[in-house]
Order: sequence, then C-alpha cells, then structure tokens
Amino acid sequence: MKMHRDSISLNSYEEMAEYYFSYVDQKPFNAYYERPATLSLLPDVAGKRVLDAGCAAGWYTQWLLDKGAAVTAVDFSAGMIEMTRKRVGERAEIIRADLNEPLDFMAKESCDIVLSSLALHYLKDWTLVMSEFHRILAKGGLLIFSVHHPFMDFTVFQRDNYFLTELLDDEWETQKGKVKVQFYRRPLSQILSAVLEAGFLLEKVLEPMPTEEFKSAQPDAYRRLTYKPQFLFLRARKP
Repeated sequence: MKMHRDSISLNSYEEMAEYYFSYVDQKPFNAYYERPATLSLLPDVAGKRVLDAGCAAGWYTQWLLDKGAAVTAVDFSAGMIEMTRKRVGERAEIIRADLNEPLDFMAKESCDIVLSSLALHYLKDWTLVMSEFHRILAKGGLLIFSVHHPFMDFTVFQRDNYFLTELLDDEWETQKGKVKVQFYRRPLSQILSAVLEAGFLLEKVLEPMPTEEFKSAQPDAYRRLTYKPQFLFLRARKP
C-alpha cells in the first residue's frame, strides 16, 4: 500500500491496535459520548453499502454489519486491519488504505453512506478525501463523520492563532504506558468549507452532551464536557 508523506501517527496506531481492540469498546469518551452522537446521525443502514473510513479496531464495522449493511472497512494501520478482521472475520471487505490517497478500489457511486469516526483530523489536507467521498457516494448518499472539536484543540493545547492548520503532539495513556500521537487542528471554517466545496449539502452539525452512563463512569470529565465540547459531528448529503 502506498503511504502518503503526510501520514502521521501510523506507528502510534500500530502500537495501540491491541489496546483499541481490548479497551476502546468500553472507554467512556467513545462508548458514552462519540458513538451515541454518531449513531444518532445514521439512518436505517439495512441493505446500505457503507464505507467505514478509518475503521480502527472495527467497532462500527461490526455494528453496521449487525444492522444489515454491506461494509467496506479501511484503515492505514495494518494492526488495526488485523483487529477488524479478528472482530468480524470475512463478513466485511477489509482493506488497508490511506485516506490521504485516492480510493481507487471504490467505484464511482458505489456507496450509500461514508462513515468516518475520529479519523479525519489525522489528515492535513481534506481536499482529496472529500472529493473521493463525493465520487464514491451515490446521489443522495450521506457523509457522516466526527473529528476533534476545533475549540477543544485550540484551548487545551494553548495555541496562539486559531486560524492556522497545525500539527499537534499529544500523549495517550494505554495499558502499556503512554503513546505519542500527532494530529492536525484547524478552524471550524476549514472543516465546513472542505465539505461544502466538495459538493456536499450540510444537513446537521452536532455538539452533543455526554450521556448519563458517562456521568456514572467519569463524573469530572462529564462535567467538563457539559461546558466544553470535545468532538464535532457532521452529516452531509450528496445532492
């Protein structure tokens, strides 16, 4: 597989593949905050052709399959691809691919839904990926994605210029210790304009509250999320 020169955090995700498979299903930020919001944007997926773009360890791939969708799952990490195969076996088409590169294995208008959970902030430039999502979606098809909220990245990492697109360094705790992760932050205008300029119609923007289950699991983080958003969620449609 061709890797783009701007493919960041690949080694981090190779290192975290087992962690994602074993722990992220129950992690409150995923289970009780990101997933409820993303799922609320999805229609009935039975019989739909879905691209899971940045499938990680395959939680959404499994959920979509269980709901009757035909799924193509892609990730740039060989370890994450292995974990997705471990989770769903041969039920989905699982491909190692870099979203920085053209999705040549997907035909024009071959997809009804593109779902991308917390993946696009690893891409510096969204021009190609949004163009490819638009190309592979059938008319009326949906693009649904979550990313880091620009307000969160700007404030937590104490940046000077909100309007820049810039690479940030972070450390995440895993069962094997800290792992360095890099991702890009960008202003809200760049997030929205990338979607609109690719030809999509914006249908919904969510800045959700965490669920009550989150409150029980991590009350301090729950309170913070009720004041400061962590993730941003969008649904757009190809006309």
